[in-house]
Amino acid sequence: MHVTLENAEAAIAKAIQKAREIDTFMCVAVVDSGADLKAFHRMDDAWVGSIDIAIKKAKTAVFFGMPTGEIGKLSQPGAPLFGIEHSNGGLITFPGGLPIVDENGVMIGAIGVSGSSVENDHAVATAGVEALGSSELPAHPWRT
Repeated sequence: MHVTLENAEAAIAKAIQKAREIDTFMCVAVVDSGADLKAFHRMDDAWVGSIDIAIKKAKTAVFFGMPTGEIGKLSQPGAPLFGIEHSNGGLITFPGGLPIVDENGVMIGAIGVSGSSVENDHAVATAGVEALGSSELPAHPWRT
């Protein structure tokens, strides 16, 4: 399986449904496994600044195969990835970006959500991912 326009739009639809349930306005981006933007939606009244953040959250999650919040924990001062947010044209290292993993444990893309608290961003991203699979990758020896 890979991220198609059809399933990217299905993930966005589920994310938007969750955003409406929690009464917030979001930008939602889905990228494929190469970090190329596959689909994007900005809800009416969502912050313009959240456009870039949502896209960068999705790219960050696919670049490193982990939730953006986990990268944030590893990038604090004194942590092993301190300063990583300056790589790759700018990363986002707080919650709201999740890998999309298919039933075979293969990362097929990622979703990024921005527009509210990081807790809400993460909840909306989770809803989007669940439309296509999971955000949990199998263990790899190089993963921290």
